[in-house]
Amino acid sequence: MTERTVEGTAGRRRGKRPTMLDVARTAGVALRTVSRVVNDDPTVGQDLVKRVRAAIVTLDYEPDERAQQLRRGVSGTIGAAVRNLADAHPVLSAIDQAARKAKLTVLAMSTEDEEQREREAVMSMCRKRVDGIIIEPISANHQYLAPEIEAGMPVVAFDRPTGGVPADAVLSDNAAGIGTAFRHLVQHGHNRIAYIGDHERIFTGRERAASFRACVTANGGPLEGMVHAGAVEPARIASALTTAFDGPTPATALITGNVATTVEVLRYLGADAGRIAIVAFDDFLLADLLRPALTVIAQNSATIGRTAIELLLARAADPTRPVQSVTVPVELIPRGSGELRP
Repeated sequence: MTERTVEGTAGRRRGKRPTMLDVARTAGVALRTVSRVVNDDPTVGQDLVKRVRAAIVTLDYEPDERAQQLRRGVSGTIGAAVRNLADAHPVLSAIDQAARKAKLTVLAMSTEDEEQREREAVMSMCRKRVDGIIIEPISANHQYLAPEIEAGMPVVAFDRPTGGVPADAVLSDNAAGIGTAFRHLVQHGHNRIAYIGDHERIFTGRERAASFRACVTANGGPLEGMVHAGAVEPARIASALTTAFDGPTPATALITGNVATTVEVLRYLGADAGRIAIVAFDDFLLADLLRPALTVIAQNSATIGRTAIELLLARAADPTRPVQSVTVPVELIPRGSGELRP
């Protein structure tokens, strides 16, 4: 009888994969015993476990995950729908690390800041029968997820809450972060401070802009020409900077509302960035290498990612538990740009 071979991706030919039956024969045990060992059944005797594991090593046997998933009714996979996969995403990285510790695989998709794309990505994950979904919401209404949640799909939002459906959430303390940035600049002599941030249709953009307005009002400073929220586009950012810094009574300091806004601001200012006091909301790679280095309000990405996985697992274990929203503190990291004086 000729053994069938399969062509590998690198042009190598390999023999048929060893099966659970092959392991049973090599170990001299029943097929059911191999199954129990592979599935970590604690009732199997240690002698049998050793024999089976030795046979697994000898044969280089890999369990069929699809078969295990069918037996258990779980996929071992969770979905993560985030705004942009093209950019560095510290929270997604933290989610992946925490998921691996929980023996879960992350299927990540990008929503590109588009509501329709978000729905398509999330519903694709639902059709794949993932064990849960972690979402960085863009849409203001997530009623499309209601049937999935009612059917027991664990859903956790991060950075902003879901709209119209009950789901656990992990949020950064946006108001405290903007308040800290504002006070830091005031302490360094600034009383005309501008804000450029994301669109206020997005939860974080709305919260941060509102917090900035409250800080200015409480401090008795001017609001006119100082608050610029909207789409993160070069032309809009350029116009906002011109309005805030080129008038008869220009701003002397700036708070940026997120990484995308910060990058566009720095790109537009170029060498002039070192002449304006800036505090950026959220840290990013190489921010400490600028001259002066960028002072930031840093979100705790590791805690956000770990907490999202914890909430997902807790929801899967008890679908009836009360919906929980966790607010994670932020931290001011002074590096030089926020310490410039007028």
